[in-house]
Order: sequence, then C-alpha cells, then structure tokens
Amino acid sequence: MVITSLAPGVYARADASVKRAASVTERNITALKSLYWILVVSGLFEPLLYLFSIGYGVGALIGPVTTDSGQVVSYAEFVAPAMLASSAMAGALSEATFNFFAKMKFSKQYDAILATPVRAMEIAFGELLWAMARGALYSAAFLVIMVATGLTSAGWAVGAFVAALLVGFAFGSVGMALSTFMTSWQDFDLFVTVQVALFLFSSTFTPLHNIGSPVLRGLVQVSPLYQSVALVRSLTLADLNLGMLVNVGYLAVMSAIGLAVASRRMNKILLK
Repeated sequence: MVITSLAPGVYARADASVKRAASVTERNITALKSLYWILVVSGLFEPLLYLFSIGYGVGALIGPVTTDSGQVVSYAEFVAPAMLASSAMAGALSEATFNFFAKMKFSKQYDAILATPVRAMEIAFGELLWAMARGALYSAAFLVIMVATGLTSAGWAVGAFVAALLVGFAFGSVGMALSTFMTSWQDFDLFVTVQVALFLFSSTFTPLHNIGSPVLRGLVQVSPLYQSVALVRSLTLADLNLGMLVNVGYLAVMSAIGLAVASRRMNKILLK
C-alpha cells in the first residue's frame, strides 16, 4: 500500500527532473542549431586525416596486423575503431570542459539557470546529454564513412554507435567533474597533455601485445580510452568476447563517478 501510494509521486518528481535537465540540453541545441554542420565537419576532419594518412598511408607499409584476440585485419580496419572512440572522446570533452568552464566561470549562465526551478544536478546532466549528443554527431558521420569504405558492416556499425555514446557519456562526465576544479584557462594545459597521451598510448595505433614493457602494458589497460577502443574495436570487427563486459562496466562506473562529482562540485560552487 505504501509503495503503491509513493510510486506516482516518485515517478512525477523523476519525470520533472528529467524534463528540467532536458531543457538545459534544448537550450544548447537552440543556441547552436544553425551551426550543426560546422560541429560535424570540425569533429570529423581530424579522425579522417589520421585514418587516411596512417590507416591507409602507413598501413600500406605495415600490412595486416594481428589484434589481441588473434584476428588478422588490415591496418585501416585496426585503426578506424580507435579513431571512432577517440572522436567520441574528443567531442564530449570539448563541450564538457572548455565550453562548460566558460559558461560556469565567465558568462555565468548557470547562475541565471539556477534562478529557475532547475537544480545543479539537472544542469550537470543536461550539459552531459549535450556533450554526448555532440560526440554522437562525430561518431555517426565517421561510421558512415567506415561502412562506405568497407571497414565495418552496417549492422555492426549500429552497435559501435551505441558504444560510442557510452564513451562520450563517460568522458563527458569526468571532463565536467575535472572542469569544476579548474581556476583558469592555463589549468587546461595539463588536461590537454593527458588527453594527447591517452590518444597516443591506448592501443590506438598498435596492438597491446606489441608493447614490450609489462608495466606500460598494464598502465595502458587501465586507461579509459583503451577500454573505449577495445569495446568499439570488438564491435566493428564482429569480435564478441567477455572482455566487452569489463569495458562496459568500466565506462559505466566512470560515468556514475564523474556525474556525481560534477553535480556535487557545482552545488558547492554555484550555491555558496
């Protein structure tokens, strides 16, 4: 009886909270509606350059490679899913760090939003949805090219797209959490350095088993981008394995922690 009577109230509150968070996302969409094509082109250009210059260019010199699961694939097939995961990461981080920081510290948009019924947690979730949407634009455009060039099939591309959404959500939440600790633009120099290091050393351009040092190999395995690349690569190569459950669990925990820290920090900063 008690559960039955409480359920409608809990559902109504949750529904209202989701709608308020969605209003933050909607505001971002409305503000940039005329610039969607620029977002897609800007996010797609860099991974495409890497794919064609390294995947096909250097790949012609390297030849086929053996993945960590034992599959023999072309170098372009090996690099392409890593570019997809990296693109989802970069798209989400760009929105959840630099743009988020500017809105919070300089334009003071969130102070105005908090004058409405929207709460700090809902702002964080709404901004995270927008960051994920931006990453999704990059991922969808890149996957179309992958299918068109025969680097994966349309069916597996759908699965890879869902994985890319999870990657964007995970990196967006952590990026947002870290941004709440930043005090100036110079603080982002270290952040960008870490992002570049992740991009270069997450089994992006070479299989994990080719890394000679056990210590370095272990560090790569626990990095978030490696988990992302491994998940996306398994899907684009139709290589289903139990390790994918670890990848998904890692990214889900990463998302939960990032969102929790971001909302708590925003409460502390904006409601002081």
